[in-house]
Amino acid sequence: MSKTIAILAPGAMGSAVARRLSENGARVLTSLKGRSDATLKRAADAGMIGAEDDAIADADIILSIVPPGEAVALAERLAALIVRREKKPVVVDCNAVNVDTVQRIEEIIGSAQAPFVDGGIIGFPPQPGGKSPAFYMSGEYAGELAVLKDLGLDVRIVEGPVGAASALKMSYAGIVKGLAGIGSAMVVAATKAGAADALRDELALSQPAVLARLEVALPDMIPKAYRWVAEMREISGFLGADHPASQIYEGFARWFEHLAADANGEAVDAELLKAFAARATQKKS
Repeated sequence: MSKTIAILAPGAMGSAVARRLSENGARVLTSLKGRSDATLKRAADAGMIGAEDDAIADADIILSIVPPGEAVALAERLAALIVRREKKPVVVDCNAVNVDTVQRIEEIIGSAQAPFVDGGIIGFPPQPGGKSPAFYMSGEYAGELAVLKDLGLDVRIVEGPVGAASALKMSYAGIVKGLAGIGSAMVVAATKAGAADALRDELALSQPAVLARLEVALPDMIPKAYRWVAEMREISGFLGADHPASQIYEGFARWFEHLAADANGEAVDAELLKAFAARATQKKS
């Protein structure tokens, strides 16, 4: 039986996931009110159907895929849509939020008597013919999402309550994006101090895996930095205010905030990061 799945919103990840689901027979709805022409085109290309709120509330599954700072507001909107409906969709929060935040979202969705699943996406948006990112799911109703496997998504159940999948996502992102934060900060500092070539050469000799990662991560992070600001603050909250390392991630939030502003302005530091990565690639060829 065909499933109707609503994805909010049709960003880079949401639209790519929608394409994978629609290719495998799902009917994928989204909300397009007030969206830009670029977003409308991206949604159409992904096979997403623009729908009114009533139709979205009637979906079998609703996937929330938005920047972490928007996750709670979307949950409140969804709860208001489905509270008076007899048939309740399974609502899945797939956002990079900490355990406290996802438990708050569970309470919001629970107030509408809808089943809720904690989700965490690890990996890049699915490309045509490529593999799906991992969708880690936890909570009482996680088993109800097995249908998503048949629709082309790599669903992995994390044993544990709501919060377990988000804890995994926070830990993983804290390591991977933390490394990007450290690497980018040190590359910019080394370049401004005239030591970029020496740093690159030493990494090539003693830490080739680190250099190889920076070649990819540095240019890739620049257009994403604005989205990582709230995520770093979620990771800081995941650690807790009293944790000695929580301020590290608050610092990364400020650093990514700076990089996002720089990229949209004179792009001084952005160009330094791109140049370091490009030079590392050239030296290998």
